[in-house]
Amino acid sequence: MFRRTSRRRTGAALASIAVLGGCGLLPGSGSGPQQGITVGTTSEPSTLDPAASWDGSWELYRNVFQTLVAFPTGSTSPQPDAAQSCRFSDRTSRTFTCTLRRGMAFSDGTKLDAHAVKYSIDRIVRINVKAGPKGLLSSLDTVTADDDLTVTFHLNKPDATFPYVLGAPAMSIVDPATYPADRLRDDGGLTGSGPYTLESYKAGDRAVLKKNIGYQGFAQPQNDGVTIRYFHDSTTMVDALKSKRIDLTYRGITADEVEDIRQEKAAGKPFQLIENTGTEIRFLVFNPKDPHAANAAVRRAVAQVVDRDALVAKVYKGTAEPLYSMVPTGVNGHTTSFFDTFGSPSVPKARDILRKAGVNAPVPLTFWYTTDRYGSSMAAEFAELKRQLDGSGLFDVTLKSRPWKTYTQGFQAGDFPVFGRGWFPDFPDPDNFIAPFVGEENAVGTPYEPREITTRLIPQSRQISDRGAASRQFERAQDILVDDVRLLPLWQGKLCIAASDDIAGGERALDPQTVLQLWELHRKTSW
Repeated sequence: MFRRTSRRRTGAALASIAVLGGCGLLPGSGSGPQQGITVGTTSEPSTLDPAASWDGSWELYRNVFQTLVAFPTGSTSPQPDAAQSCRFSDRTSRTFTCTLRRGMAFSDGTKLDAHAVKYSIDRIVRINVKAGPKGLLSSLDTVTADDDLTVTFHLNKPDATFPYVLGAPAMSIVDPATYPADRLRDDGGLTGSGPYTLESYKAGDRAVLKKNIGYQGFAQPQNDGVTIRYFHDSTTMVDALKSKRIDLTYRGITADEVEDIRQEKAAGKPFQLIENTGTEIRFLVFNPKDPHAANAAVRRAVAQVVDRDALVAKVYKGTAEPLYSMVPTGVNGHTTSFFDTFGSPSVPKARDILRKAGVNAPVPLTFWYTTDRYGSSMAAEFAELKRQLDGSGLFDVTLKSRPWKTYTQGFQAGDFPVFGRGWFPDFPDPDNFIAPFVGEENAVGTPYEPREITTRLIPQSRQISDRGAASRQFERAQDILVDDVRLLPLWQGKLCIAASDDIAGGERALDPQTVLQLWELHRKTSW
């Protein structure tokens, strides 16, 4: 559709689902849509307005809003959703035109047309939430609604990744009648055109979704509705699964809990485990506003001490693997730059780095993490990082934490010297593991301007329509990230779904953005 060559190796890695520890998902034979599925997660939306979110709120958006294009199961290139067709209408990847489906409408009956699409994208740019999704639109110049069904995106530079950007849930199409043009919607409501409507929402508790009978798009819902339960910790969530108060868990289950479910299944209990091959990454961000974190020698010494193998073994126990670049394994452009530069963890080498820079040890550092976005293992992860760094005698680490909603406010305001971030891809391309974290406005809230990356390497890579041929630029970009150590990759994870044995569709429910496509879930009706 977009005249680009797919990356078969990456596509296979991202789209495939493997069975964890021999635990399989028995194929069900559905007999039409069903009702009553409840999904548990520790990832609560930080906002209901797509113009403000570049985080896990996308889980909800994908199911209640539409984007022009999206990623159906098994696809690593964007396919039409609200659009009937899209294409670059020039040879330089600077003019991208979409034709919408006829007869589209929002859940309240308001017409969804090209003017609504233009309105939705324009308000993201106008509102410009700090560390928000405007950062995805750096190549956009203007949007025009050419007629009711035709919308054209005029880019300020060639950008072969722009169709992928339009598939991100942040680019959800909103109703101009209910979403203000210059500020966020704050009435607690949500109006979309996706596979589901939001029937009710209680922050910190649940979202109740009902099948949208007016939906037009690629999804084919296998149920009549889903309730999402939000949990503050994974222990309570897994207990709810075992007591049949929920049917499935997603995001936040710990390695110990994965092993527990595996053992219960082996003992004949009615559970299943499904594992995504995983492009989730975890990394540390160093804030240059802090005098210690701003010192490159301090950052390099931290990188020299951190033992990823020990971290993964002690905390994640086979559900993650060490990561030595910002681009994860299985994605084009992946390297092992941090290992190539720093090698195995070494306290003497780290001490020498500090000594040559005239830095006295121990260096005081404050590490922040969120208590409820990435699951209950975050506390153990940061305790292990503190143990390693303090144990070297070179650092004195203080740990602090906040719930995600106030955590985002903190790192966006530049309040945290060093903090942890996780990243689930906006779209399956190496660009999305580097570009969001650089520039004046970025997803981590700390301005970072490596000029070679922002002015040369990323623009060069975006002129390449065959995304598999852009690896050279991303490999060089990662060398620069290693030199700066403003971002320190830690591990690459596997996303695990734990479910009761009567739930089917889990093997198709994870899209290449690792967003749960709730419409694929249904109950088994035969064995």
